[in-house]
Amino acid sequence: MNALYDTIGKGYAQYRKPDPRIAKQIGDALGDAQTIVNIGAGTGSYEIPGRHIAAIEPSAEMLAQRAPGATRAIQGFAEAIPFPDKSFDAATAFLTTHHWADLDKGLREMKRVSRKRCVFFDQDFAGIDFWLLNDYFPDMLPKLAALLPLEKARAVFGTVRIVPVPVPHDCTDGFMCAYWRRPHAYLDQAVRNAISFFSLARDVPGRIEKLRRDLEDGTWERRNGHILHETGRDFGYRLLIAEIG
Repeated sequence: MNALYDTIGKGYAQYRKPDPRIAKQIGDALGDAQTIVNIGAGTGSYEIPGRHIAAIEPSAEMLAQRAPGATRAIQGFAEAIPFPDKSFDAATAFLTTHHWADLDKGLREMKRVSRKRCVFFDQDFAGIDFWLLNDYFPDMLPKLAALLPLEKARAVFGTVRIVPVPVPHDCTDGFMCAYWRRPHAYLDQAVRNAISFFSLARDVPGRIEKLRRDLEDGTWERRNGHILHETGRDFGYRLLIAEIG
């Protein structure tokens, strides 16, 4: 993850601002946890105010973009969390597990340092209906899977509670599906730089040019105009909440 975001992450904080509605769901999921270690913390999104947070992030570029008042972050990796067993009430990981070198080891590390629960914000692509994928990147659909496969989480934690996270039409966190009702945003290279999907896809300039043409001639609206009156949609984003026994 560090190499990827050291390359594409410039300006990340400007486009990946925590959405307050998602933040509330995360706060609810954390419950009474007061001490939290945030893994793959990036620029500090969803580090809930009023909690005592330790942040771990591998990318120097992400660390440099943390706000002046943000929790001090340690450069490190999920697979080797530099704290003793049961150091925190909870551990969190938000849209980061797909970047880990060893998912199983990272999950076990989060469990090791937690006393109460682990909370993940991730995406499961199974069955999602998203025009950007369907019309412009259909070859990527077979390659996309759950960012945190449920079977892996259950193998480490046992029971895992799942909470759907709908994406509001004006979502302030510019992750992959955030601009589902604002298609022009995907034309912006800076917006795409804050979304790791585009670093994995082939011929992004050509496909984005096709989107540009479809927006200009009305093709996009003829296909997708029905979503312009919706205020939120389910794109497979989920909170996974594992209680530590």
